[in-house]
Amino acid sequence: MAAIETSGDRARAWLLALVVHLAAVGLMFVGLWWTRSAVVVTPPGPVIEAVLVGPAQAPKPRASKPKPAPPKPEPKEEPKVEPKKAEPTEPVKPDTREQERVAALAAAKAETEKKEQEERKRQQQVLLEEEKKKQEAAEKKKKLEEEKQQQLADKKARELADKQKKLEQQRLQELLEAEEAKTGGEGKDDSLLAQYIAAIQNAVTNNWLRPDSAPAGLRCTLHIIQIPGGEVISAKVSSPCNADAVTRDSIEQAVMRASPLPYQGFEQEFQRDITFNFRFDG
Repeated sequence: MAAIETSGDRARAWLLALVVHLAAVGLMFVGLWWTRSAVVVTPPGPVIEAVLVGPAQAPKPRASKPKPAPPKPEPKEEPKVEPKKAEPTEPVKPDTREQERVAALAAAKAETEKKEQEERKRQQQVLLEEEKKKQEAAEKKKKLEEEKQQQLADKKARELADKQKKLEQQRLQELLEAEEAKTGGEGKDDSLLAQYIAAIQNAVTNNWLRPDSAPAGLRCTLHIIQIPGGEVISAKVSSPCNADAVTRDSIEQAVMRASPLPYQGFEQEFQRDITFNFRFDG
């Protein structure tokens, strides 16, 4: 199996050949320099001066035979190097460690932001729930206060209604007593006021369409508002009254049908507001 020559081997061979050629050139230069150099010989004793007459010619120097130059080394044949067959190489895998590190940092940052966002949402939810509880408590307190005020108002209204009822009963009793006092022992009263009240009583009774539910011994307080001339503005049956709702309504309608009430001849006794006891004894 032939050895494969490397680039280092080729460099060493080229350097060795260069050294050999330089050595050969140096030897040739030294040989030429040595053959041409003259040796000066100084004889002993005093120096003799002489004058040459005629041409003088120095003997020609004997040519020395130059040394043959060393043979040049034949260039070393470099072995042919067959090119290596390209071996299939695996594709270089990129270094993904930095990418993985960056991705891990990004994932950690995203997870941190997600947790912070969830925590903010949780805190906002807690605040909303607390605010809702406060609002519900305030509304409940307000509702209880309103109920309390309503109860007090209802109580006052009942007390006022009871007081009004008592006043009406007392007034009716006073009217009955006054009417009895006017009629005297024989039940007669010849005063103009008694005649005026009796005329109104007769006008209302004559226009009353008695319902079947009207009991005998009916007694109801009737309040009438009229204007000069006897025209009725309103008529309202109030307590005390022992009639049902149908009978009360029929009495009020009788007053409106009797309008205008008796007026001529009773001008001096005219009263805008009249309250008297409507009677029916069957």
